[in-house]
Amino acid sequence: MNQSKKSGDATRDVLKFTFRHWREEPRYVVLIMVTMMVSTLADVFMPVFAGRLVDAIATGSSDREAALHAALVAFAFMTGLGLLMIVMRHLAFYGIVELTLRVMGRVAQDAFARVQRFSTDWHANSFAGSTVRKITRGMWALDLMHDTLLLALLPSLTVLAGSMIILGLRWPVMGLVIGVSALAYIVMTGFLATLYVAPAARLANAWDTRVGGTLADALSCNPVVKAFGAEIREDGRLTWVLGKWQTRTRRVWQRGTNSGTVQFIALLGIRAAIIGTAIWLWWQDRATPGDLAYVLTTYFVIHGYLRDVGMHINNLRRSVNDMEELVEIHRETIGVPDHASARPIHISRGEVAFERVTFHYVGHETPLYRDLSLMIRAGERVGLVGPSGSGKTTLVKLIQRLYDVTGGQILIDGQNIAQAEQASLRSQIAIVQQEPILFHRTLAENIAYGRPGASMADIEQAARLANAHEFIMSLPKGYSTLVGERGVKLSGGERQRVAIARAFLADAPILILDEATSALDSESEVLIQQAMERLMVGRTSVVIAHRLSTVRALDRILVFDRGRIVEEGDHLTLYRKGGLYRRLCDHQGLDLAKGARSDMAAE
Repeated sequence: MNQSKKSGDATRDVLKFTFRHWREEPRYVVLIMVTMMVSTLADVFMPVFAGRLVDAIATGSSDREAALHAALVAFAFMTGLGLLMIVMRHLAFYGIVELTLRVMGRVAQDAFARVQRFSTDWHANSFAGSTVRKITRGMWALDLMHDTLLLALLPSLTVLAGSMIILGLRWPVMGLVIGVSALAYIVMTGFLATLYVAPAARLANAWDTRVGGTLADALSCNPVVKAFGAEIREDGRLTWVLGKWQTRTRRVWQRGTNSGTVQFIALLGIRAAIIGTAIWLWWQDRATPGDLAYVLTTYFVIHGYLRDVGMHINNLRRSVNDMEELVEIHRETIGVPDHASARPIHISRGEVAFERVTFHYVGHETPLYRDLSLMIRAGERVGLVGPSGSGKTTLVKLIQRLYDVTGGQILIDGQNIAQAEQASLRSQIAIVQQEPILFHRTLAENIAYGRPGASMADIEQAARLANAHEFIMSLPKGYSTLVGERGVKLSGGERQRVAIARAFLADAPILILDEATSALDSESEVLIQQAMERLMVGRTSVVIAHRLSTVRALDRILVFDRGRIVEEGDHLTLYRKGGLYRRLCDHQGLDLAKGARSDMAAE
């Protein structure tokens, strides 16, 4: 019962989703429906004139001239109906091409736009490869959905209804036999597709998505696989996933085969009922030889469409299953939506204020921040330090509005960021991440990502300021070099300098630095430190400090512990205080402590 309800809900949701997009293209939908119905009706009337042709020939011995005329008229109508069917089908297929391409493009664009705007938590919990698979599989399922509904099921239902009406007007018993048989066959096929095949197909699709995710996970982490010589282990992992996928998919295909066999048995029964009724009508002198030819020809048309109805319903079921996950993406709520009244924000000075901010992560029992108040003055350089999980990274995510606060407000230049358009806000905040991510595009495109219209001279100047120009020019293609997926062709220090160049070119009034020199060689660290110091000049800078030597020259240091600012001041003041900051400094080595003592002695 639960499976039945789930299948019915999925079918309804997918059809509503499809029809909603059809409403965006009414001209093409109407064109396809009208032309396909006219083309199909031409097919329905063809047996009528075939019967008249047989009657004309059968009665030709008494009046050959009249018989020839009747035969030629029937032949002309059959030819004309054939031409009409060809023209209408051509127009319908022209329309389906345009409709499908437009809807597929719009659906993919909408899905991509939504996924881009989902929360960071959603992306952290989702395989990129699985998400891509859901979107592309759903796109192509739309192609099958359109063909099934408009080019297959619509003509099939038209033929069945038209044949039942035409034959029923002549012989009510024949119309009844066709109507009852066709209805029973369609209902049976629908039940087989939705209650027998669909549940198995849903599980198979889940494992198909898992295959895509497993492949993407291993391929994107190939350097780690190679580092640990784990190729055989990853082969085994994929083999296990493929084994599950094969088991689930085999069950779907076997159920599809069983369903098809049942449908052929039912068609055999329908054929026996229709032909048997036709013979009975002839025996009762209620049908001529031409009438028998008409009924038999009509039956062959009906048989073809009925046989295909089973296939079409199975295709409909398959397209529904393939589109379920795409529809689910469109149903997923945007993580942090713009408010209806959101306006662009204009940041000139870069003053950041937290006013009694409370923030609660979903699923956590207690809030991370409770009534946090903080002022970062325009142009001030502020370091954030503290143990892991103390709230440093969350602070900068809230400034970027990657999350909405639970209580209180965050102001930038006196403007509540909750009322600002997110794209406008983030375009005026430059960030250099701890692990910089680059697109598999040229170095010039990566540097100019924050300012796409930048000139080559501006790009090169930003690279010089970031100490990146020299290594870029040493590459065979210079700024035209493709950096590989996530920048894997570059070293960590090179990626970091490209990210700093990107921040230079963005020229944003607020700068966030997730300091990342701890894993670099000494030469790269010096170059990056120099570039970061130049980058902070004249900007409000927030530095998440993992290596505390980087915060000694900052204007102010905020020490976080369990979501609270427990200490605040410059390096010398905090070290002299002897609290958490000093303990953190001492844990990182004596050099930093000696440096602080030297500063105090010089005082």
